[in-house]
Amino acid sequence: MFQKILIANRGEIALRVLRACKELGIQTVVVHSTADSDAMHVRLADESVCIGPPPSRESYLNIHQIVAACEITGADAVHPGYGFLSENAKFADILAAHNITFIGPSGDHIRIMGDKIEAKRTAKRLGIPVVPGSDGAISDDKEARRVAAEIGYPVIIKASAGGGGRGMKVAHTEADLEVALQTAKSEAGAAFGDDAVYIEKYLEKPRHIEVQVFGDGAGRGVHFGERDCSLQRRHQKVWEEANSPALNAEERSRIGGICAKAIADLGYSGAGTIEFLYENGEFYFIEMNTRLQVEHPVTEAITGIDLVHEQIRVASGGGLSVRQADIKFNGHAIECRINAEDPRTFTPSPGTITHFHTPGGLGIRVDSGVYSGYKIPPYYDSLIGKLIVHGRNRVECMMRLRRALDEFVVDGIKTTLPLFRDLVGNPDIANGDYDIHWLEKYLAKGE
Repeated sequence: MFQKILIANRGEIALRVLRACKELGIQTVVVHSTADSDAMHVRLADESVCIGPPPSRESYLNIHQIVAACEITGADAVHPGYGFLSENAKFADILAAHNITFIGPSGDHIRIMGDKIEAKRTAKRLGIPVVPGSDGAISDDKEARRVAAEIGYPVIIKASAGGGGRGMKVAHTEADLEVALQTAKSEAGAAFGDDAVYIEKYLEKPRHIEVQVFGDGAGRGVHFGERDCSLQRRHQKVWEEANSPALNAEERSRIGGICAKAIADLGYSGAGTIEFLYENGEFYFIEMNTRLQVEHPVTEAITGIDLVHEQIRVASGGGLSVRQADIKFNGHAIECRINAEDPRTFTPSPGTITHFHTPGGLGIRVDSGVYSGYKIPPYYDSLIGKLIVHGRNRVECMMRLRRALDEFVVDGIKTTLPLFRDLVGNPDIANGDYDIHWLEKYLAKGE
């Protein structure tokens, strides 16, 4: 087991990882920018190192400063959390060159899954169902028209190196295709420095289903069930559930088994999430995230397994602590992402929190790094906390969520709490009857 882990992140995920380390008896080091000197994870860590000014590129994305912090403090491993450098293959390679363990997969696996085209090829080779589309990057308008005609309209054009909805355009007819293609390429080049795009069949009303997987790097893989992340705004997840209200036990077992076998065959090490669009009983691979997910607590709630403990165990060479037969699913869990944003316009709302009170009681968990008097800086992601609720079934979970939202108080800034109070009372949400377009249509009606 590691002696000292450096946590290369901030906010609630840094605090989440720090708590896991303390439970395992591992010393902790956190890095922080000058804007985060009074953050909760900085206060609670055994050691802290300031690595630069507020801009991320000069601090949390500064690989050389983070490696230097490891060497100064004697950290023998780095947990990247999510975001920032968590899916940066170069970072993983540099740590390995300095004999520091990256708590995550190999740089090669990060590279494969970070390239959307190569990821799709790999998924297909491993027996994972994929969305019909081009085998690789589209070279010109003629090839785009041919592929689109083969798979049928509507189609979606996606950036190969993309994410977060950038470089994605839908063409409903051939007349739309040329403009959509050029716009997607332009956006991709500007956002990612790579204008390669590919084409897939556009599904009209899919769910977003993701499967939590783990591999030991030596040919063993397991899955921890699925999460439903269909409530999204601009391709950003807002509300997540486990298990999905859209799947039955047979479908859950089938897709989970496919993913676990794929991870084993790949020789993958650590946590990963294989994401799908799901429509009419069929799953279609869209991407794999080679890191811990923001929404991992709902999986922990229904399995009773600490996924960060599992990450650390696997990275230290201890292998997986469970076999597939050991993993049982208990009840239902929902996570709401509480952001420092206006609940109607979603404009960021940095500032000082004057009062912060979290809900409690059976089945309630709040992951947050803020407190009364904390000043939210304007430089980073607006997520300030996650409310996770667990119940014996979805009905009990929804009732408990409604009560917890009523108890949650954040004063001094605007947050998205009012949005969740509206959603929890909506009949479609209560019935689990929604798809990836539902939330944006709902918000458009409200405006």
